[in-house]
Amino acid sequence: MIEVSGLTRRYGSTLALDDLSFSVGQGEVVGFLGPNGAGKSTTMKILTCSLAPSGGSAKVAGFDVQSDPIAVRRQVGFLPEQVSLYQEQKVRSLLRFVAEIKGIPAGEIEAELDRVIERTGLVEMAERACGHLSHGYRKRVGLAQALLGDPEVLILDEPGSGLDPQQIVEIRELVKSFRGKRTVLLSSHILSEVSEICERVLILDHGKLVGVESTENLSRTAGVPAAGDGHQVQLTWDGDRQAVLKALAKVAGVEELTATDDGAEVLIAGNPVEIRPQLVESVLEAGGRLQNIQDSPRAVSGPSLEDLFLRLTGADRSESGNDSGGGEAEGRDA
Repeated sequence: MIEVSGLTRRYGSTLALDDLSFSVGQGEVVGFLGPNGAGKSTTMKILTCSLAPSGGSAKVAGFDVQSDPIAVRRQVGFLPEQVSLYQEQKVRSLLRFVAEIKGIPAGEIEAELDRVIERTGLVEMAERACGHLSHGYRKRVGLAQALLGDPEVLILDEPGSGLDPQQIVEIRELVKSFRGKRTVLLSSHILSEVSEICERVLILDHGKLVGVESTENLSRTAGVPAAGDGHQVQLTWDGDRQAVLKALAKVAGVEELTATDDGAEVLIAGNPVEIRPQLVESVLEAGGRLQNIQDSPRAVSGPSLEDLFLRLTGADRSESGNDSGGGEAEGRDA
């Protein structure tokens, strides 16, 4: 569904993409990883026809991004990292406007709005002005826009950034539901989230593809236990500690539960991708307010996913700034 061949992009003297080639098959959910400035956002902009390449080619659903950009846009739903919304417009009104632009038949628009609003958890915010939304809900509106028209391909740039733990779990489960149904290319700096959502990862550095790996192999290489090997997570929450602990103990797949000063450590005997959302639901159903869920420091015996990522890309932990694919050069070029 996505075919990139010899793709290059220059911003003045800066080479943001350097002979980049990869493909994403129909129904695949693929992670797109790389340090800041690696070229991820530049690639996504080219695939969504908002930026022209300097060389090479890219096709989405069989349509070329340069010779047939309108056809490409009909096949793609795009969530940018920074979602721009009309501040005074209400959520449902904005989504209706986007649906009209996308060419959804008038008689189908209201049903389509109901579908995406429900799926992205915006029911209670549908009549609220976009300017009064939190960052997390703005992100959801951006995702709802991408889902309008049920596109074949979804390109999601940092869908989990700025979300609270509960929202991250909800978005993760939504993206996972697309497996085998929609083609998804997902950019993220949260490697643990990528390992749970994606089936394969493409690792980019300085505009070049430096690694292609299944997330299962990536996790095993990094020393993270695979499903069934035992996996330990930490949870923290506000609320009735005893009620939440009792609820967690009842979750199928919880082998051991240890209370801590501000939460609990849970040993999972099963697939963490399936069990972690159940842990979150148990906290909420017991009246707790989840603050954090993460791998326990004792759960990983080898190097972390972050350490592996740094080895593959040669990235520096001190790097900062936005992934523009060209740094300041992109800003000048725009």
